[in-house]
Amino acid sequence: MKETDYSHESILIVDDDPTVTRVLEDLLSALKFKTGTATSGPQALEKLKQKKFTFILVDMKMPDMDGFELIHRTSQDHQELSIIGMTGYTDEYRYVDIINAGASDFIKKPIDLEELNAKFRRIINERNLRKELSRLSITDSLTGLFNQRHFYKRLKEEVVRSRRQKSALSLILLDLDNFKTFNDTHGHLAGDQALRNAGRMIQKSIRLGVDSGYRYGGDEFAIILIDADLTIAQEIGKRIQDSFKNDGTLTASMGFVRYSEDMSIKDFVAQADKELYKAKGGFRNSAG
Repeated sequence: MKETDYSHESILIVDDDPTVTRVLEDLLSALKFKTGTATSGPQALEKLKQKKFTFILVDMKMPDMDGFELIHRTSQDHQELSIIGMTGYTDEYRYVDIINAGASDFIKKPIDLEELNAKFRRIINERNLRKELSRLSITDSLTGLFNQRHFYKRLKEEVVRSRRQKSALSLILLDLDNFKTFNDTHGHLAGDQALRNAGRMIQKSIRLGVDSGYRYGGDEFAIILIDADLTIAQEIGKRIQDSFKNDGTLTASMGFVRYSEDMSIKDFVAQADKELYKAKGGFRNSAG
């Protein structure tokens, strides 16, 4: 079996016996985990505030705050955290109760490292699967850009942030020119390839990790530009236009708008659509 890479994982070991925490820390460090330790529930909560962990290994029987309370609180406040309960008092704790408290798994003491390793692998595989399913749910399968549903979710978040931080926020709506004619002339396979190329050119032209591109519908695309006024938006638009020109297949028209606090989200998008309409010379058909 291929070894799992734990070098990107970090684990907080919580046990009121310092000997146990030390032994587990040595074992997990040998597996390349980044480790931290706490000897009580309150101390663990403080450490979770100070540093991000991907796993927490929790002893169920501790003074001040038992494992059940710690699991419940961490699963509520740190939903991305994977929790494994552990105890030597197997008659006192039922697996189902520990899972229902919010843990991902449970292991008996003394801990078998192979069994613990198997639990880590399962949890990581399930976490990766959830991430992939989440990614697919917000991604347009043809272009690789985000989809329209995610566009409105992200736009709402960025409008709230822009209002709170008094920062610039701009939007580009982009429409492929004469796409219906191109599709009818060259066929749907060529049309799909043109849409894929558009997605690639948009992704290449926007600021990585800052801006985000979306397939808004059909041959329409949207780009949310963070901390960007109209000058920046138009610079990015020019990069996209240049990419289309170099590709030589199709051209695109764009509408640019900067957000202002008197706008609703609907107004914001509608204004970008009006600007796009003007850019296309006052004519738009249903397929661009």
